[in-house]
Amino acid sequence: MSETSARLLNLLSLLQTPREWPGSELAERLRVTPRTIRRDIGRLRDLGYPVHATMGAEGGYRLAAGAAMPPLLLDDEEAVAIAVGLRSAAGHAVDGIEEASVRALAKLEQVLPSRLRRRVGTLGTATVPMPFGDGPTVSPEHLTVLAAAVANQERLRFAYEAFDGTRTKRLVEPHRLVSAGRRWYLVAYDNERADWRIFRVDRLSEPYPTGVRTPARELPAADAAAYVTERMHGLAPGVVAAATVHLPAAEVRARLGSAAAEVEPLGDGSCRLRTSPDSLEWTAFRLAMLGCEFTVHEPAELTAHLRELGGRVLRAAENEGEGEGASAGSTRTADTPEG
Repeated sequence: MSETSARLLNLLSLLQTPREWPGSELAERLRVTPRTIRRDIGRLRDLGYPVHATMGAEGGYRLAAGAAMPPLLLDDEEAVAIAVGLRSAAGHAVDGIEEASVRALAKLEQVLPSRLRRRVGTLGTATVPMPFGDGPTVSPEHLTVLAAAVANQERLRFAYEAFDGTRTKRLVEPHRLVSAGRRWYLVAYDNERADWRIFRVDRLSEPYPTGVRTPARELPAADAAAYVTERMHGLAPGVVAAATVHLPAAEVRARLGSAAAEVEPLGDGSCRLRTSPDSLEWTAFRLAMLGCEFTVHEPAELTAHLRELGGRVLRAAENEGEGEGASAGSTRTADTPEG
């Protein structure tokens, strides 16, 4: 691959991030002159990429939707299929791919022609997913709006419903999206309250960017994930599950991901786990699925729930085979789904 072709691909990768890039910043990133950037932008336009330019101190380049799909090596059907798949992955707690799905969806929907965007929206409206468990649902459209606002460092307005049902209007400077198990959180600076806040995305509605871009603020934590963890413990210090797990700390972190708020190695191949649970049922399920011995230290309600759950499982195992005669001769009814 020639140096020019490699540079064009790098430039295109930057432009596919949903934000406006000043020419000077692109030149610095690619280690070329602003004049070379202008020539490369012209080459991308000749190839069919709709790169828009704005003038002024806050101006720059951005990749926009055109009259047709730019040459992304995707036909219309492939583009729709990928967008629908990404929406599904972004809206549900698929461990390990939620954030990547949101970033990819934001890039793809930015350049989808309006006719394809309508098809994707129609499919999303007509499809009702079967949820897993009782976790909250998150709108993929909201996630992509939030992701774009984070990338653009752009102020955002939205309606927010608090835990007690109170609804308020918020004006914020979004910092990061954080995926935490079954939930998404927006870490943002609340302009009207002059302080940092954490918003659950499933309680957020009507998000829209204001067009006002702001300089980045320094978050009072190492990163957004650490900030969410610290605030959750600070807001509900009594709602903490603690257990000794007979697995190495690294393995527990790998299996639980963001659900493992604090994991302390104990030196004998086991570790101490502390986490703020979404619910007792979900925490019990996570512990049971680790596939190892563990001891719960708190809360007492979690121990009681595990004891009740264990009793049900044991009774089911003891009753195994009692219904075989009845089920062997049964036939499928008309309203039983096939497969």
